[in-house]
Amino acid sequence: MPKLKVTERDTKTKAADLRKDGFVPAIYYGKKEDSTSVSISAREFKKVWKEVGETSTVELELPKGKVSVMIHEVQVDPVRNEVMHVDFYVVEKGQKVEVEVPLVFEGEAPVEKFDGIVVKVLHEVSVEGEPQNIPDEFIIDVTVLTDMESQILVKDLKLPKGIELKTDLEEVIVAVSEAKEEEEEVPEEVDMDTIEVEQKGKKEGEEGEDKEQKGKESTE
Repeated sequence: MPKLKVTERDTKTKAADLRKDGFVPAIYYGKKEDSTSVSISAREFKKVWKEVGETSTVELELPKGKVSVMIHEVQVDPVRNEVMHVDFYVVEKGQKVEVEVPLVFEGEAPVEKFDGIVVKVLHEVSVEGEPQNIPDEFIIDVTVLTDMESQILVKDLKLPKGIELKTDLEEVIVAVSEAKEEEEEVPEEVDMDTIEVEQKGKKEGEEGEDKEQKGKESTE
């Protein structure tokens, strides 16, 4: 289990000052744990977060002892891509949790060679179980998609012992769609005779207007 060394934080300390020094403000809490403010190394947290995501447990090393937690929520600055704050949820021994586990698609679908398009409908599924049994991800092998009727459903996932799916078992994870050929736009044939007649009529009309205008001017 990955470990993170944390120190209890004086709430009077400004979060901006912590970040300048390379630390991230955080809290941990649980059913039997009061909310406690702490600070962690930004560099160390990013390494652990990348490794476990939000589906596995992390051990917080505190001056008073060790606590098993899950990364519950991470606030990230969208502009600077910096971690601004972290919430840890304390997990008691034997306690089950419900989390979203990402789906990772691997392989090349044979049906794509026959104008089939692989459509990824879901990108994560909800599961429940003890944190140590929850996988970091589910691998979806798309090489089983061999024809236009092929699909992979949630119920096709292989689960570790003690893990229960909370997402509807009949939901489609990935399916196949038929590629549609784009229809080429055929330019309309231009009737030159019609254009010539229209232009001739327009010209005659303009000449008539000119004559009429001259006639008015001569009578005035």
